[in-house]
Amino acid sequence: MSQPTRILLSLIAGLLGGIALAAWTPSAAGTAILLAQPVGTAWLNALQMTVVPLVVSLLVTGVAATAEAARAGRIAARAILMFVSLLFVSALAAALLTPLFLDLVPLPAEAGASLRAALTGAAPVAQAPPIGDLLAHIVPTNALAAATADAFLPLIIFTLIFAFALTRIDAERRRLLTTVFEALRETMLVVINWVLWLAPLGVLALALVVGARAGTAAFGALVHYVVTVSAVGIAVSLLGAIPLALLGARIGIARFARAALPAQAVAISTQSSLASLPAMLKGAGALGVPVSTAGLTLPIAVAIFRWTGPAMNLAVAIYVARWFGIALTPGTMAAAVVVAALTSLGSVSLPGQISFVSAIAPIAAVLGVPIAPLGLLVAVETIPDIFRTLGNVTMDLAAVATVSRISHDPLPEDI
Repeated sequence: MSQPTRILLSLIAGLLGGIALAAWTPSAAGTAILLAQPVGTAWLNALQMTVVPLVVSLLVTGVAATAEAARAGRIAARAILMFVSLLFVSALAAALLTPLFLDLVPLPAEAGASLRAALTGAAPVAQAPPIGDLLAHIVPTNALAAATADAFLPLIIFTLIFAFALTRIDAERRRLLTTVFEALRETMLVVINWVLWLAPLGVLALALVVGARAGTAAFGALVHYVVTVSAVGIAVSLLGAIPLALLGARIGIARFARAALPAQAVAISTQSSLASLPAMLKGAGALGVPVSTAGLTLPIAVAIFRWTGPAMNLAVAIYVARWFGIALTPGTMAAAVVVAALTSLGSVSLPGQISFVSAIAPIAAVLGVPIAPLGLLVAVETIPDIFRTLGNVTMDLAAVATVSRISHDPLPEDI
């Protein structure tokens, strides 16, 4: 049985157990909550303790890898510029679409109230600052203080400055320091894998508390969450891939769909862009992209470009904000768009459960949104993750075909 399946079963068992205890023996439910809540909180704290070192190490190594790839030539540099620009477009699309979807099909008020009451310890990480204060403190006076205060936007700005400066120093020293951050990244991945090994216990404890306090409303709220975030992923995928294929690569939709279908099938079955790479290479060939171009740009796309990542990560944070009644200002939304785009650069090669926590926690911190609900939402990430991967491989093909055309490769037009 896979780890995601075990976590999902723990979620269901915890919710059902909490609901049953509250219905049949309320006194026992109170005792169970007293025992389970510290266990769930400790597991969440263990997840959170990995976020800052993981995000910093991922950004440094991600920028180093991106800079190294850009040195491969004009086509690689052009592809990287397009990929990074599109990540910001993805996050901006989610900032517009997610509130719209939540207005059209809102979370039932009763379910939202029950879940807020169930997660009584889920206080916002920090009060979202006014736009003036946000801009004034975007450059930290003390990077360590920013890290300890979970001030992720200033921390990310410092890390990016550090990472770009690293690319300008002597090659030998650059490799040495990059190796240090790679070792830090690998170490933190070991730690977070240990934490995720305990996820069934942590999710069971959290779900038991939620089930006992929120009742059956918890199931409806989780289904609403899955549908909303998946809808954002589907919408962003369609709004990205179709115009890029038509206008950027100048390929007809029917032809593009046929070429992308094998890679999409692998993506659905494996939930891995890397596993889909061979099928993407064949799809790129079917679109007329030369092997030399596809062989260079598609691995770069898999390494640094996850089109749906910023959109769906930001959608999760916005959903939790709406769930807890937290008003989001234009300034904080703008900051969240930046953080969503930048953090996705380093998280693309991680397993879904790890990237879920490491990518969304910084966005939540910027928005002043509680991180505690992520412990429950990671248990139902399997379905949204299918749409994440599906959108990623589809957009990778469209982007690579576009890079090929604008680089004057012989890509036949059929529209």
